[in-house]
Amino acid sequence: MSGSEFVAQRMASIGSSGVRRIFDLAAAMKDPIDFSMGQPDFDVPGPVKTAAVSAIQEGRNKYTVTHGIVPLRERIGQIMRKEFGWDPAVLITCGVSGGLTLALMACVNPGDEVLVADPCFVSYRTLVRLAGGVPVSVDTYDDLSLHPERFVAAVTPRTRALIVNSPGNPTGIVYAEQEIRSLCELARRHNLLIISDEIYAGLCYDGPAASPVTFAPERTLLLRGFGKDYGMTGWRMGYAAGPAAIIQEMAKLQQFTFVCAPQPAQWACLTALETDVSAQVAAYRAKRDLVVNALSERFAFVRPTGGFYVFPRVPQRFPNATAFVEATIAKNVLVIPGCAFGDRDTHFRISYAVSDDRLAAGCEILCSLA
Repeated sequence: MSGSEFVAQRMASIGSSGVRRIFDLAAAMKDPIDFSMGQPDFDVPGPVKTAAVSAIQEGRNKYTVTHGIVPLRERIGQIMRKEFGWDPAVLITCGVSGGLTLALMACVNPGDEVLVADPCFVSYRTLVRLAGGVPVSVDTYDDLSLHPERFVAAVTPRTRALIVNSPGNPTGIVYAEQEIRSLCELARRHNLLIISDEIYAGLCYDGPAASPVTFAPERTLLLRGFGKDYGMTGWRMGYAAGPAAIIQEMAKLQQFTFVCAPQPAQWACLTALETDVSAQVAAYRAKRDLVVNALSERFAFVRPTGGFYVFPRVPQRFPNATAFVEATIAKNVLVIPGCAFGDRDTHFRISYAVSDDRLAAGCEILCSLA
């Protein structure tokens, strides 16, 4: 018996993450220039590490209440009131991915449609399907803008929610305020939930990213995390903020799944929220400029304004992004084909969260292939 006869039917529609496949490949290569993984190349700030160690040594190692420790939730509430004049319910989650899972399971009925921009983060469509919903892709490939009118055209009587990600993965794009406002107006007209994935909100280089909370707080579920801003992706820490009824149902699900976020990391996140990472943000702004300048003569792309990604179009001499990635691997450079993020295989993602010298060397190799 192979065990395959025990695998649930739902798994037939789920493939392996295209990002993780490249990540696994990198482990087998000899010192590749790795532009594949979306995680910071700087370490967790010292005070945050110290706070985590102190929490462990002080015995703060047991379960917390499902919603998370009170001091952290209260501090997040203070941030929400200062930033938006908003007083939402708060749930500490196991990363933003944990928050997405809970949100979709709590809010999406079988057959409900959820609108997502194409291209989008690899998990969105899979998680919608796991919740029994139907992901509906809205094409943005021409200029990577939201194009609210396309979302309007995609709405049907079965549309339940839409997911917004700004700054975006894989594009690095920060959506214009008017685009966000228009989506909020659409959500009001059709009584839709807005799930706003703002994991990269702290990494904006040309002005802050507009949030749906500003325009539609009563129907926005805000998801933010600590991994990208503070280099602590492996700690799996995030939070959800939004209407109390939704947060309560998410917490109910968390009781039976994740139970709670790790207690020592929760205490460390209090320190993280008071830690200055402006130097890291400035370093990423410089890396953004470096990669834009290095690739602009050989590749067509929209200049990224947040996160640490750029999403160029594949050079014309390659039939698709998969073929281009095969060529980059032969040159010991790892990038992600666009088909990992959407319906087209015409672009590829670069994560420029690497050292400047390797970034420059990798860009030179990519340009030689173009």
